[in-house]
Amino acid sequence: MNLKNLINAGLGGTKVDLVLKNARVIDVASHNIFITDVAINEGIVVGFGDYQAKEAIDLRGKYLAPGFIEAHIHLESSKLTPDEFCRVIIPKGTTTIVCDPHEIANVHGLAGINYILRAGKYMPINIFVMVPSSVPATKLETSGAMIDAGIISELNRRKCVIGLAEMMDYAGVLSGEMEIIKKIDVAKYHRVDGHAPGLTGKRLCAYITAGIYSDHECTTKDEGAEKLRDGMYIMARAASSAKNLSQLLSLVTPENSRRFMLIRDDVDPYDLKKQGDLNYLLKQAVSLGIDPITAVQMVTINPGDYFNFKKIGLIAPGYCADLVVLSDINDFRVESVFKDGRLCAQAGELIDNIQAPKDNSLPRNSINIKINSLSGLKVPVEGESLKVIGLIPDQIVTNKLIVEPKIINNEVVADIKRDILKIAVVERHHASGNIGVGFIRGMGLKSGAIASSIAHDSHNIIVVGTNDVDMKKAVLEIIKIRGGQVVVRHDQVVSSLSLPIAGLLSDKKVDDVIKEDMEVIKAAQALGSNLSNPFMTLSFLALPVVPMLKITDKGLVDVDKLTIVPLMS
Repeated sequence: MNLKNLINAGLGGTKVDLVLKNARVIDVASHNIFITDVAINEGIVVGFGDYQAKEAIDLRGKYLAPGFIEAHIHLESSKLTPDEFCRVIIPKGTTTIVCDPHEIANVHGLAGINYILRAGKYMPINIFVMVPSSVPATKLETSGAMIDAGIISELNRRKCVIGLAEMMDYAGVLSGEMEIIKKIDVAKYHRVDGHAPGLTGKRLCAYITAGIYSDHECTTKDEGAEKLRDGMYIMARAASSAKNLSQLLSLVTPENSRRFMLIRDDVDPYDLKKQGDLNYLLKQAVSLGIDPITAVQMVTINPGDYFNFKKIGLIAPGYCADLVVLSDINDFRVESVFKDGRLCAQAGELIDNIQAPKDNSLPRNSINIKINSLSGLKVPVEGESLKVIGLIPDQIVTNKLIVEPKIINNEVVADIKRDILKIAVVERHHASGNIGVGFIRGMGLKSGAIASSIAHDSHNIIVVGTNDVDMKKAVLEIIKIRGGQVVVRHDQVVSSLSLPIAGLLSDKKVDDVIKEDMEVIKAAQALGSNLSNPFMTLSFLALPVVPMLKITDKGLVDVDKLTIVPLMS
């Protein structure tokens, strides 16, 4: 990029590379739409109006928006490799992603983060990384690796690293735990994202005072209002499991709208391809009453300003020509996408040929289990009442239930009639033999078991079932396929999806992943579950930083107290 040439192009002193004629430019800086020609040279917008160009494309009055910015996503949740993930989202208008790779970091540590960073160099998309702050999320689970303040400090020197990702260990923040304070301190010149479900009052104020700027875990209007009042940016989420747009967007006013962003967070491959990425969230936001330009601000200038992106987030001279052509601003149908002034997607198809770097690989077998630990699935009777995890539809928070247990031969067992099933987490990184066992209501299985090596955030093996035989068989099949998702019935494998990269990602194309993913989902539903995606729901039940009850390889976790609690009392 030659600055002198750009200035000359802006003056009209030379033919520019491209002019997009008759565009309805969505001006997110002034909340306006105006019709003009947009001049682009060397990948940069250099001016509006009458310019001579080497190439001209007549948009015929179609809308032109800045490229969409995904402000918080765990791309690993798509089960796709980074290159395949980008093949899906670029035609949907996303030209920048801010990735928190804490899923793969929990398995492979720094090597996992480097895997994402290296991949980003080869993509026609901006991939920025927020360094995972909480690997592991707490000391109440066993991860495959640890990311300490020293590693965070080292990563912060890299060009595409822009901050510290969601600070999940809010208890560590509030107690002033030294390692947590060090992590925040080494990132003090960058953004630090939050993760504070249900945090209120003085505890919330103290958390924010630590230097944490945003939150994406709000689930109610009141919670969002308090965090907004206390100065936080609100990332309103529409993930595959957690859907909070309707609650949070009801807070939006013309005065506060610049403090909101729309995010996907965790999205499965089917939703990503069939629903869309941020284009889908824009459609949802408008259907909930948000002004279309305001909605576009939430995926462009708002995250651009939040992350202090200098040349990304609006259409203006001097800004990168990352642009999305839209046929309308109600359904947000994406017609074409430009990255750095070059057409890279049209009519829903990627034009650019993305090549994954050949030297970018990770070990293909990350499953390391002590087999005899599976004998620990039995639950002896040690009290009169049983603590049970209670599912809440379309949320990753859970209820804390107290029930009378079903007992057979002095063992607590699943009670299918009451939809109370056994759930377990088996440590899979160090062959420690750790196994945590509990009970859950709401999965709906009438027979069999399902298991997965995707179990946020440490990604041990999580299994739920109606009986121990099928649960054990499911875990053994996960080992056999080197990670993935499995459905078992009558001690037979009914369906499986192999995820050999870190036990999180497939090495196949998106359509193949979707096909296999839908097969295991349908197989799980055939066991009786009425959940839209039982595996996505299952994957969040081991996350000990989202209330109220969760299960890890160390046992049942009371998230409010951040402690392991006995199953029975």
